[in-house]
Amino acid sequence: MCPNAIASRTPPGYNGAMASTAPATRGYTATKDQLQNRLRRIEGQVRGIQGMVEEDRYCIDVLTQISAVQAALDKVALGLLDEHARHCVMGAADDERDDKTQELLAAVARLMRRG
Repeated sequence: MCPNAIASRTPPGYNGAMASTAPATRGYTATKDQLQNRLRRIEGQVRGIQGMVEEDRYCIDVLTQISAVQAALDKVALGLLDEHARHCVMGAADDERDDKTQELLAAVARLMRRG
């Protein structure tokens, strides 16, 4: 197919260049293995709670374990917020920093509303 035919079908505002195949660097990239291990542990805790319910364990014991899972998830969320602020917000181009800051604040607000 000739380049002009492709250009005529390209949506406005799109230059037709292929996106980079290199993976994006995220704020958590440096600690991704630790993050995944922590999430696997939390997943195991959730499965443990499911087992407790199947075994008809005492309500307060189940609630205690739910509280522990929530605390673990909160710790993961705080770490992600910290890494996002340091990498994605502070590392953003000057013209993007305000938008990234608003995005961060909205994420913090969502986490605070939970519960």
